[in-house]
Amino acid sequence: MTDTAAEARDDPAAASEDRPGPSGPAVDLADDAPPPRLPRARRASLALVAVAGFALCVRLAEVDPRALVDGLPKMAGWAAQAWPPSTKGLGDLLVRAAETVAIAVVGTGLAVVAALVACVPAARNLTPGRALRVPARWLLNACRGVDSFVFALLFVAAVGLGPFAGTLGVAFHTFGSMGKLFAEAIEGMPRGPLEAAELTGAGRLRTLSWVVLPDVVPGLVSVALYMLEFNIRASIVLGVVGAGGIGQQLKSAIDLLNFPRLATIILIIVAMVAAVDALSSRLRARLR
Repeated sequence: MTDTAAEARDDPAAASEDRPGPSGPAVDLADDAPPPRLPRARRASLALVAVAGFALCVRLAEVDPRALVDGLPKMAGWAAQAWPPSTKGLGDLLVRAAETVAIAVVGTGLAVVAALVACVPAARNLTPGRALRVPARWLLNACRGVDSFVFALLFVAAVGLGPFAGTLGVAFHTFGSMGKLFAEAIEGMPRGPLEAAELTGAGRLRTLSWVVLPDVVPGLVSVALYMLEFNIRASIVLGVVGAGGIGQQLKSAIDLLNFPRLATIILIIVAMVAAVDALSSRLRARLR
C-alpha cells in the first residue's frame, strides 16, 4: 500500500478534500455557502425597533386620516371652482414661467463652474492630503445641507426681492450637491490612467485635462442635467419667499382664493416641468 493510501485510511477527512470532483479537482464548497444570517431574536428586535420608530414618526408628524377625509370635499369644491382655468394675464404668467427657468439655468450654471473647481481638492484620488481635502468636503457638505429655499430667504434679506435672490439660493445649494457628486465620480474612475500620467511626469493641470476630464465628462454632464431638472422644480417654490418666478403668482392666487388663475398656473407648471424632463432625458440618453 502506498503512503498516500495509508494517509487516506488514517485521515478520511483529508482524503475527501483531496479527492477530485466529477469534472476536475475538488471545489471548496465554503465559497458557495450563504452569508451568515442574524439570529432570529436579533432580527425580531430590529423589526420591532423599526416599527416603533415609524409609529413615533407618525405621531410626531400628527398624521390624521380623519382630517384628510373631512378635507376632501373642500378640495373637490375648489377643483370645481377652478374650472375652466382663467386666461386673464396669461402673458404675464408665461413671462414668470420663463423667469423660473432662467433662475434654475443660471443658478445651475454658476454651481457647475464652482463645483468643477471644488471637486478636485475634494476627490481622494486627486488630493490624498487631508489638509486641503477635508476643508473642501466640509464646504460642500455645508452648502449641500442648507436647502435652496433657506438660501433664497437669506439672500432676499441681503439683496432684496426678485429672481436674483432665487438664483443665488439655487447656486449655493446646487454647488454643494454637485461638487460632492463630481468628486465621487472622479473617485470612481480607474486608477490605471492616473498612475500612467504620474509615471510620464505629467503635471496636475495636464493630468486633469487629458486623463480625468475625458473619463468623467459624460457622468458630470448627466449629473448637471439631473440637477437642472431638480432646480426648475425647486425654483417654483422660491417665489413663496419673494425670490421671483411663477411661484410668486402661485402664492398670490392661493392667498386670494383665485382658483381659476391657480388652475392656469398649475397647468403651466406641469407643462414646463414635463418639457424640461423630456429634453433632459433625451440629452442624457445621447451621452450613454
